[in-house]
Amino acid sequence: MQKKSAGPRPTSPKASRLLIWLIPVAFMGVFYFFPLAKITQLSFSRGELGLWNSLRETLASPGIQRVIGFTFKQAALSTLLTLIVGLPGAYLFGRFQFPGKKLLRALTGVPFVMPTLVVAAGFYALLGPTGWLNTGLMKALDLQTPPIQFINTLAAILTAHVFYNTTIVLRVVGDYWSRLDPRLESAARVLGAGRWATLREVTLPLLLPALTAAALLVFIFDFTSFGVVLVLGGPTFATLEVEIYYQTISLFNLPTAAILSLLQVGFTLILTVIYTRLTARIQQPARLSSRGRTQRPLVSRSSRLLAGLLIAGLVVFLLSPLAALVGKSFTGSDPGAPLTLAFYRSLASRPRESLFYVPPSTALGVSLGYGVITVLLALGLGLPAAWSLSKKDLTLVDRILDPVLMLPLGTSAVTLGLGFLVALDQPPLDLRTSPLLVPIAHTLVAFPFVVRSLAPALSSIQPQLRQAAAVLGASPRQVMREIDLPLIGRALLVAASFAFTISIGEFGASSLITRPEYPTVPIVIYRLLARPGALNYGQAMALSTILMTATLGGMLLMEYFRIGEVGEF
Repeated sequence: MQKKSAGPRPTSPKASRLLIWLIPVAFMGVFYFFPLAKITQLSFSRGELGLWNSLRETLASPGIQRVIGFTFKQAALSTLLTLIVGLPGAYLFGRFQFPGKKLLRALTGVPFVMPTLVVAAGFYALLGPTGWLNTGLMKALDLQTPPIQFINTLAAILTAHVFYNTTIVLRVVGDYWSRLDPRLESAARVLGAGRWATLREVTLPLLLPALTAAALLVFIFDFTSFGVVLVLGGPTFATLEVEIYYQTISLFNLPTAAILSLLQVGFTLILTVIYTRLTARIQQPARLSSRGRTQRPLVSRSSRLLAGLLIAGLVVFLLSPLAALVGKSFTGSDPGAPLTLAFYRSLASRPRESLFYVPPSTALGVSLGYGVITVLLALGLGLPAAWSLSKKDLTLVDRILDPVLMLPLGTSAVTLGLGFLVALDQPPLDLRTSPLLVPIAHTLVAFPFVVRSLAPALSSIQPQLRQAAAVLGASPRQVMREIDLPLIGRALLVAASFAFTISIGEFGASSLITRPEYPTVPIVIYRLLARPGALNYGQAMALSTILMTATLGGMLLMEYFRIGEVGEF
């Protein structure tokens, strides 16, 4: 009797987890670590002092010390101000239900994904020398010079950072607050604690993980700030990111730029490790409760009045620069000009004297195409990584790779772009002239957000469903296809919207690697703002308004499809 073949051995769960990480890790290795290592190697090979001597000499420079000190100072101040502005709104979002809440939540999220150039143009349109506010005050008070000196100041940098990152506090802290059991606070009040004592002794300690996580995330974004400081801060201020740009582009001092990049990446890695540990805690609060029990309507007149004032303040602060931008798209640089659609109509024109000019309408098509490719790549890479990170029994590999996924957010776009050009120049990875290089760079930025959107949704799936499918004979692949994917369909749409809006608004990496014949919308906006003339300015405002509208649509889709009880942002 012939012996039957036993067939292939089933793959162990740990081996399956490692295989799932294979594609995301390979992508990060090829398109992040390899270019970064290549540009670092090239930089130090051109230096004469070696790594440690170069590091010591760079850190001993008074100019570099001032840059590092200012980087920490502005990031700390920006984080503190963001918490002050965002916490009242987080309380409102976390504890109350009111009409228009979803719309308001979407509107407050628009600045977070807006391109730097669009935001800078919005602040110029509102508070610049010829902005709406200065123009109005000059006419009302009969002044010859603008009374508000806002541009090229530290206040402009801090205001823009708060503008960008308030939504992080609203979402991270507000969502966590909405899931804390209110009976804990009620018990403290019954035992005689006053309102402030309850806040100090009960609420704030419970909120501390979410507050710390939000503060760390805001600090990371402020610490790596580039466009805000470069455009709104002017030549007086420089962060590490701006200094890396200056050392690379203006001085071509690659060893110093590499030292600063390594310092930035190292510090960001430390912060992201702490952040990922905190997010694991805030996804499982001490006392979990549904929002139906924690949130209540605004009943009293005083509560409605305070909520109305708070909502009005948030809307004015977060949307007035963008509203000023829209106004400029219809009037141009002259505030007294009549409303016109001429700047929108001119977006499709091609000047006869400019043979190689790319119409802004072409850039819109290019950005849409890059956005679609970025969505496909980010979802294909983010889904397996999020699935592995959603497990209760995280392996050592999971714990190591979790913070590593966020490293692209803390890496200099200038250094990474140069790394692409230096490293990806040999077959089979000769991509320097390929249009695919831009969506690959966009995917590196969008990938962490996709993982952060999908992992909480996957972790919310009841394990009994998977166990029942396994008992009925379903393989792990069938469980993922038949159980997991249908249940996280809405989260997939949220992640796709996030990736798309990030792609169409990305500027830093695109400015270095995009091909002249395939510019993105932010690149064209930058070119138009750099050229003199009322038509160029009006076109930049019109194109910025279109980009802002697309971003707003993406945020509305995220809020509509967002799973109510889960989500990190």
